[in-house]
Amino acid sequence: MTKTHMLKQSDKRMVDLNAASAQIASTQRPSGEIPWWDKSKSDPWDHVEAAMGLTIGGYLDEAKRAYEWLKEIQLCDGSWYTNYLEGAVCDQTRQTNMSAYIAVGVFHYYLITKDTAFLIRMWPALRAAVDFVLTLQAPTGEIYWAISPEGKVDPMALLTGCSSIFFSLKCAIAVARHLKYADLPWQTARDLLEAAIQNRPHAFNMTKARYSMDWFYPILAGAINGEAARRRIEKYWKKFVVENKGVRCVSDQPWITTAETSELVIALAAMGNYSLAKIVFGWISERTFDDGSFWCGFTLPKHTLWPEEKSTWTNAAVLLAADVLYNLTPAGQMFSHEFWQTDDPLESV
Repeated sequence: MTKTHMLKQSDKRMVDLNAASAQIASTQRPSGEIPWWDKSKSDPWDHVEAAMGLTIGGYLDEAKRAYEWLKEIQLCDGSWYTNYLEGAVCDQTRQTNMSAYIAVGVFHYYLITKDTAFLIRMWPALRAAVDFVLTLQAPTGEIYWAISPEGKVDPMALLTGCSSIFFSLKCAIAVARHLKYADLPWQTARDLLEAAIQNRPHAFNMTKARYSMDWFYPILAGAINGEAARRRIEKYWKKFVVENKGVRCVSDQPWITTAETSELVIALAAMGNYSLAKIVFGWISERTFDDGSFWCGFTLPKHTLWPEEKSTWTNAAVLLAADVLYNLTPAGQMFSHEFWQTDDPLESV
């Protein structure tokens, strides 16, 4: 069962978000796996993002199947491998941010469905994933990005990845409290990670600062908020944003991406700047294929579509941005910084 999501973008045409969720559903494999695009591989982070898009679109059975698939292939230590292709492992690296993100998806699904049985069923996988991630936390708070295929910890921390983990921890803690698991040490780990993101920028790989996600993801995740968030947006706006076009994936490349633009929309809305967020969302509202699903990106100055594939994560990012702006579902406020100011945000929804 799907919902009808039509948005009016001021003087622009109606934007049919059903096409975005339908694209994800049509790409999902019978097993539940959601690849990047048809005949492509998958990864746990984008798989969860796509499942969230399915949930927003009303494809609840398909979303549940996506989470069940993830649960079934979880490794004994609580992690997942980096890439899969129709269930076969393509890359045996185990990344922390990819493993943690299940908490965001499970929390998101519960906000929309209030399906307590699902929450309880997914809890063992969620708990194991978070426990795995926290084994790679440095004493100074940052979390190392991966374990190599050879089983060695790579002692490098990534700002975007750690910001994503920070948001995952917030969601995991909310689920734990809701299920009355109050004795877990996750809060301390979350606070240490937040302090590292806010106060120790050189703890993270600085070569990634050319990626726009390093700019806005700490804000999207809520690790940086208030006046500090406003200053951060203003400081790097011209570095990454092309007015009336969108957000560059990488500052030194002429490539505008729909997913990064959508995630900037989420970050702006999270800090309360809905007016600017809606303007930026309008820039991508017409970047669609004939079936209504959204472009992955395009290059400047000729607006050349690239890549040409219809990516599930792109359409999921658009759906999440639209939900944040227009409250299409009860999960529309989950990125808002204000939403997380209560001890148990699930009590307020």
